[in-house]
Amino acid sequence: MSTTVDYYFTPQSPWTYLGHARFAQLAQAAGASVRVLPIDLGGKVFPISGGLPLGQRAPQRQAYRLLELRRHSDHLGLPLHVKPKYFPVSGDDASRLIIAVDLHDGRDAAMKISGAVFSACWAQERHIADEKVLAELLDECGLDAHRLEQSYSQAVQERYEANTAQAIGAGVFGAPTYLVEGEMFWGQDRLDFLERRLLSA
Repeated sequence: MSTTVDYYFTPQSPWTYLGHARFAQLAQAAGASVRVLPIDLGGKVFPISGGLPLGQRAPQRQAYRLLELRRHSDHLGLPLHVKPKYFPVSGDDASRLIIAVDLHDGRDAAMKISGAVFSACWAQERHIADEKVLAELLDECGLDAHRLEQSYSQAVQERYEANTAQAIGAGVFGAPTYLVEGEMFWGQDRLDFLERRLLSA
């Protein structure tokens, strides 16, 4: 029986972008199953967990964040604009699109469109809250264009709210967060620990 990883994130998180491909690879190598769980981090999780939107953080923290983004981008060899053209940006529409893809096309497709959304925001400076951009990403991933319309369904909204409630219940406070049988790993810089946990299962 394979181990399941609950993968909590918000589409506009640069840290999730930096860890996404590596996480997908290590989960596959370990034979782990992934539950793709976009959440409303800024709107619902931060107010409960004490997190602050980027613009409300102390200047020292904002400056150090930019330094760390550059470090990790260079270390991982991933292109990243530390101040992309369309940021801050709402992740709600992209989250719902990922959920719609997950519901209709399955986990692998959801992981693929998630990676495309992250890259669009942080590597390509595209507006991930723009319907036209989301439609383009579906096309680029070879997915059905109807997923965009389906992303506005009640079923998708309920799943988004359920994901967020589940995250709050699990004690999630940031993105990305990976949960394995209740054990939390927060941040793409904890993927080494997650990999060891999966390989020991």
